Amino acid sequence: MQRIDKVNYYLNIAKTVAERSTCLRKKVGCVIVNNDEIISTGYNGAPRGRKNCTDLGFCCKKKFFPELRHGGYDACRSVHAEQNALISARRQDMLGATLYLVLYNPETGEYEMGASSCQMCRKMIINSGIERVIVRDNNEEGYKIIDVQEWVENDELLEGKITY
Repeated sequence: MQRIDKVNYYLNIAKTVAERSTCLRKKVGCVIVNNDEIISTGYNGAPRGRKNCTDLGFCCKKKFFPELRHGGYDACRSVHAEQNALISARRQDMLGATLYLVLYNPETGEYEMGASSCQMCRKMIINSGIERVIVRDNNEEGYKIIDVQEWVENDELLEGKITY
């Protein structure tokens, strides 16, 4: 029996965390790891005490703002998985850390190809001191590694590459 590598070990944990998601459109989970120790986890869902979409039985963004396809995060009830993990961790523990991220469609179970953190989460990750983001991008344990410094140097907003 072959032992699983560390990257897929943490990505599998992020997948399990995503199963707690309360979003009807996208299950997202993340794990922040530093020095081979889990610092924090997070999944996407409504703020504590508020009804979430699984309880309501509908996606608020789709119901009230159907024209929004990309962006429109203020119309969504969920706090993002990255945000939930970041607010649960101390900055000193995140300096030099890696954030493992998994996004998948709850209906099909398929991972979102080309997935990455939104612009707001990117800004928060940059400020947290996290050095790498690793995203699962297919069902066969494939992943991509993002050097957070690339987000600093290649500011998509200034380059006009962000679309809404």
